[in-house]
Amino acid sequence: MASRATAPTAEARESAQLPLAPELRFTERDWRDFDTPVLTARWDALAHWAVEPNPFYESWYLLPSLRALDPAGKVVLLCLEADGELAGLIPVRRQLWYYGHPLPHLSGWAHANCFLGAPLVARGCEGVFWRALFAWADRQAGLGLFLHLPHIPRAGTLYEALCKALAFEGRPAAIVHEEQRALLASNLSSESYLEETLTAKKRKELRRQQRRLAEEGRLEVERTDGSEGLEQWIGQFLALESSGWKGTSGSALASSPATARIFAQALQGAAARGKLERLSLLFDGRPIAMLATFLTPPGAFSYKTAFDEDFARFSPGVLLQLENLGLLERPDVAWCDSCAGADHPMIDHLWRERRTVVRVNIAIGGPVRRALFRAIAAKETGRSPGELA
Repeated sequence: MASRATAPTAEARESAQLPLAPELRFTERDWRDFDTPVLTARWDALAHWAVEPNPFYESWYLLPSLRALDPAGKVVLLCLEADGELAGLIPVRRQLWYYGHPLPHLSGWAHANCFLGAPLVARGCEGVFWRALFAWADRQAGLGLFLHLPHIPRAGTLYEALCKALAFEGRPAAIVHEEQRALLASNLSSESYLEETLTAKKRKELRRQQRRLAEEGRLEVERTDGSEGLEQWIGQFLALESSGWKGTSGSALASSPATARIFAQALQGAAARGKLERLSLLFDGRPIAMLATFLTPPGAFSYKTAFDEDFARFSPGVLLQLENLGLLERPDVAWCDSCAGADHPMIDHLWRERRTVVRVNIAIGGPVRRALFRAIAAKETGRSPGELA
């Protein structure tokens, strides 16, 4: 007698409906191919789902940077795709010099005003992305002796996945530089945070400076999201920054047409996507301190600030940062990266938390190249490279 077919169980029906493993591709792309509305939209979608927010590798910041600083297209975009959707992205360039030394290598690309080098990777794709990047570097090493990753946060899911991928492959790596920069991350209110951060004497001095400044003219604080009045704000910021020591030293954004253009286009792009907050301290209607912050929930990045040095006795930059503690009240922001150098004389005293950022070198290629890498890393760090922690 023929056996009677049995109905599939609920578990079997559920298993049958599970999606198949995604089709993965890791490709090298000319960044200029991405300078289109369709591909920019895919890029923006990746940024929304990225496990580690990085505004400096989002389309609205990286494309203006590349247009201004890499017109010849020497930087390539390495892209992970899953079922045709963008799931990972990092800009990479071949370099002949390594911090003043003639050592050819592959490097994540970052310019002087790019303060984070973490690739954009969709949540759940971290391990696949790192292993695909290593495999690409092995194949495409050319003259490169190692892979260099600048400005990588030494914490979080993306860094943990990097450590695991290196350990899984037994691939040597070394942290060649580490620094801690100020971070704002607290459940306290802005008022309570200030009370715990500054002494009563210092808070009293700042209140006195604010009171004295208000006695000399009309003092206002302006906080703005969106694009309204943005062109004027950009012009005022560039002029304010150039009026001080940065303008004298030639390091102001407006000192170079390229950096001024990156600043303007990046702020425009961020504002169009609801990712820009502008904060201004106004004296009789004109700005004497200004701050641009990129909003990338759950984080934020304090991008650029400037103040009028003619008002230095009133500490307008510090007074503006006191207003900036309002970030603690935003439900969409859990932390803010200062983007400041280690031991910054102002922000380090106001923001108590710290973010560790590292430069990582990774072995690539075959046995001979890896032996050279070990020797180079040992010379640079004073110890043999191994697994990251």
